[in-house]
Amino acid sequence: MASSESNPDRTPDDHTPASAPPGGAAATETVSATAARMLRRAELGGGAMPRWLPRAILLALLGVGLFQLADWAFHQLIDLFVMLLVAFFLSLAMEPAVDRMAARGVRRGLGTFLVFIGLALAVAGFLTALGTLLVDQVTQVATRLPQLLQDLIGWINRTFHTDLSLDQLQHQVLKDSGTIEKYAQQAADNVWGVTGTVIGGLFQAFTVGLFTFYFTAEGPRVRRTVCSLLPPSKQGEVLRAWEIALAKTGGYLYSRALLALVSTLAHWAFFAVIGLPYAVALAVWVGVMSQFVPTIGTYLAGALPVLVGLTVRPVDALWVLVFVTVYQQIENYLLHPRITAKTVDVHPAVAFGSVIAGAALLGAVGALIAIPVAATLQGFVGTYVRRYEVEDDPRIDRGEERRERRRHTVRRLRRMVSGGSEQDAGRSERREDPPGE
Repeated sequence: MASSESNPDRTPDDHTPASAPPGGAAATETVSATAARMLRRAELGGGAMPRWLPRAILLALLGVGLFQLADWAFHQLIDLFVMLLVAFFLSLAMEPAVDRMAARGVRRGLGTFLVFIGLALAVAGFLTALGTLLVDQVTQVATRLPQLLQDLIGWINRTFHTDLSLDQLQHQVLKDSGTIEKYAQQAADNVWGVTGTVIGGLFQAFTVGLFTFYFTAEGPRVRRTVCSLLPPSKQGEVLRAWEIALAKTGGYLYSRALLALVSTLAHWAFFAVIGLPYAVALAVWVGVMSQFVPTIGTYLAGALPVLVGLTVRPVDALWVLVFVTVYQQIENYLLHPRITAKTVDVHPAVAFGSVIAGAALLGAVGALIAIPVAATLQGFVGTYVRRYEVEDDPRIDRGEERRERRRHTVRRLRRMVSGGSEQDAGRSERREDPPGE
């Protein structure tokens, strides 16, 4: 009775032993609940994966598959992307001329066609000149081949004390006719590969020309289409960047074309004066190669006239080498700065680095379009990057102070030579110096 009265909350149905420790019922209930949960998990499959895991695995596999598909498609279409890039930069170079025609009332399609005709005639003239030179040289070599062989055999006999003759050489050639036939067969088999390469190159050139025509003729529509995909706040920036690309790319190519024309005329006049054969073809070669082939174009341009001069008279080759070197210096220090000052100027180090980067990325095509791309990026930097004034500091240019003293000395000497006394020169010098110096 005492225990019942001391715990009034106990019910008659509570069968917990009187000797159970305090809290034993709660612990028993917790263990029972845990066991029940474990039993339910076991009934559901005994440690089965979560419901979200199959979906996550499926999505991961789908993502990997899509990435592999995109990578395969990109590598299959990389040639098309390169052609589109080349066509875009060619259209940037041609569009200023088409815009000038359109401003005078000429339809853009007709203006683009006329520009294409002009470029095609220029390329055809260049290839015709070089083809004429090459065919004539090969013909001359074939005509003089017996005499050249006789001279070669005589030189070998005199130098190495041998007793060779042209008849022995012919007999040896006929003896090894099987080897020659094998080489001829290999060359014939390679003709098909060369033919396929030429046809592929012509198709790529046609594709680039077609896209260039559309990009140039439909320039305003292309810009309007691009701007329609952007909010109004961004359209002005896109159009400004487009104008910078037009100005820099077109300016660079036009300046190169003008320099090529001047170089062609100068070299043609010199080659005609010294009587070098194929003066027009060689002058066109020098003008085009020196201006449009980056980095090594100057050396390639001068090599061919020197070789032609060697076949005529060795002294002509020497005169050609001297003139090419002198003209290159005149162009670098006189013509190039004046012409590019009105178009665009690319530092030689920047041009060289851009050519290396373009060749590493896209090969020969990247090397050709690298300098226009560098000029465009240089225009972006000059437009969008803020520049600050730099104070005069000897740590920037350590020779500036010495050059300034030299300039003062030269000015004083000029005044003294012109009739003024040294004292007057000193007074005028002090008047020219700003206060505080």
